[in-house]
Amino acid sequence: MSNKSVLIVDDEKNIRLTVSTALESMEYEIASAVNGEEALGMLRERDFSLVLLDLKLPGMDGVEVLRTVREIRPETRVIIITAHGTVQSAVETLKLGAADFIQKPFTSSELREIVSRVLNDIATPGRVNYQDDPGDRFVRINKQIDEGRLEQAEQSIRTTLADFPERPEPYNLLGAVLELKSRWPEAVKFYRAALDLDPTYKPAITNLDRATSFSRAGRVVLEEPLSGPDGLPGDRRPNI
Repeated sequence: MSNKSVLIVDDEKNIRLTVSTALESMEYEIASAVNGEEALGMLRERDFSLVLLDLKLPGMDGVEVLRTVREIRPETRVIIITAHGTVQSAVETLKLGAADFIQKPFTSSELREIVSRVLNDIATPGRVNYQDDPGDRFVRINKQIDEGRLEQAEQSIRTTLADFPERPEPYNLLGAVLELKSRWPEAVKFYRAALDLDPTYKPAITNLDRATSFSRAGRVVLEEPLSGPDGLPGDRRPNI
């Protein structure tokens, strides 16, 4: 199966056009569908490496489509497209086998980064299926972060996230690594995902409070980082 075939499933024409334009610049083969029924018909006829799937679709919703994709094309990766108000639902789709999710509004560069990472993961053979205790894995990831091995830590966290999607720790750890890499919007997304799973999880509360500020009108405002020695606001590393 080619690793450059992508199916976009979204009922909004502007989203389909934006996604298609962003990915065509990377020479991916692009197809699109306006609803779940059309998408599943296309998937039954041919292979796709990746499906970009809107969570809110008319008729059959994104969760139903994802379940069916996992049945008929288990090798096909799925990235969920979600709005801010449906982040918790997007987190739930990870438990059903989605590779990741991206939150609207997103930039072309953010989209290309997540698609490239997921497709590159397909091309990487020998994914380790750990059987160890998740706590031991979190300790090893913390060590990787402390030693500055951020790429290795991110890969370890994403593997852990796929194995333990119901736990807040890997979401918070991934947010911490992304924050250390100055990828602020993505970091905030994963801090919020951790809190969707456990609203009392203190590391994610601390990280989200630091990474964001709230105006009196209640809008979320992402602050420019006040660089300390390690480039993080307030001279503080993320609370992991």
